[in-house]
Amino acid sequence: MKQTSLWESERLSMERSLALTLESLQLYGPAYRHWAMAYSGGKDSSAVVTLVAHFIASGQIKAPETLTVLYADTRMELPPLHHAAMHILKALQQRGIHTRIVLPALDERFFVYMFGRGVPPPKNRFRWCTPQLKVEPMEQALVGLREAYGEKFLMLTGVRLGESAARDQRIITSCSRDGAECGQGWFQEMTPARVADVLAPCLHWRVCHVWDWLTFYAPEAGFPTQIIAEVYGGDEKEEINARTGCVGCNLASRDVALETVLKLPQWAYLAPLKRLRPLYQQLMRPENRLRKNGERKKNGSLSANPMRMGPLHMDARRAGLVEVLAMQEEVNRAAHHLNRPCIDLINEEEHQRILELIETNTWPDKWTGEEIRADLLVPQVVADGIIQDLLMREL
Repeated sequence: MKQTSLWESERLSMERSLALTLESLQLYGPAYRHWAMAYSGGKDSSAVVTLVAHFIASGQIKAPETLTVLYADTRMELPPLHHAAMHILKALQQRGIHTRIVLPALDERFFVYMFGRGVPPPKNRFRWCTPQLKVEPMEQALVGLREAYGEKFLMLTGVRLGESAARDQRIITSCSRDGAECGQGWFQEMTPARVADVLAPCLHWRVCHVWDWLTFYAPEAGFPTQIIAEVYGGDEKEEINARTGCVGCNLASRDVALETVLKLPQWAYLAPLKRLRPLYQQLMRPENRLRKNGERKKNGSLSANPMRMGPLHMDARRAGLVEVLAMQEEVNRAAHHLNRPCIDLINEEEHQRILELIETNTWPDKWTGEEIRADLLVPQVVADGIIQDLLMREL
């Protein structure tokens, strides 16, 4: 049972949080002709985009000349969150707000990169997914906006205190820059050459305020946000405050978000997606990859890790593709039967591109496909040139 804090009366109420957000937008917004919002489909960015749209529609803040919402579609989001994001974008469009879906380049998309090029699934020491699927495409889109506007614009984000200890420390360090106060949102004024100045108008919001907005206030304003709160934990969302990532994320110890979604009867048909994490873990194993055998640099010296494991070999890539398509087909059969949303982890364009890259024998940089299989027992070459022979050889 949750105990009431002695300082409960000192904590911000929902009404005070809304008032502070409104004040920050009224204070900083009029200085910019153009606003933009990077939208991930998660709880905080969903709260910000719907709140700003509501303030404009209700006349509480003046609309800028242009307001653009950029949705970062990694093609790997939890299906309920992606489904909700599409409906929120539609609701924004109906209010005259320009929206754009930002996708990674075709060859950079998760399964095209993995099965078409052979790059193994991401891991904590090789986390290629986040920058490639989300950060870099969004940065390019923002640069494109700056070039179109010919001036800096105001970038609104869903950053909140309490989401990340490291982020909180950065905010504490810079929160008073240019005279800004925490209660007015976290404002960062960049140099003229930068793409945008940044405002986090909900910096001060407690997580319970985010849930209240998504569950009660935003739906009353016409936004379909209840499902987002359900995905983050349903009735227990305030206690667990679950963080979401890509479906089947290989970097987390558990896919808590998918587990939570599958407890909801209307989304239980997504259960085949539970096989994604075991598939990624299997693909990381030596029997599915190639290995260098005494790799040398251009100058002839041994590389730092001359026996390093590398990409997925062709058999593993083909088998992985078949398995993901089978999961997708299984989910979509159930979706059609239940009249529920379908998924496309790998759409037709991506499928054809994967097959093309396999057919043209495509490999990551510095790999040719002629390397040895990683599960083959061979003498080990270490960086100083010493060769460690096998302890036992076949007779």
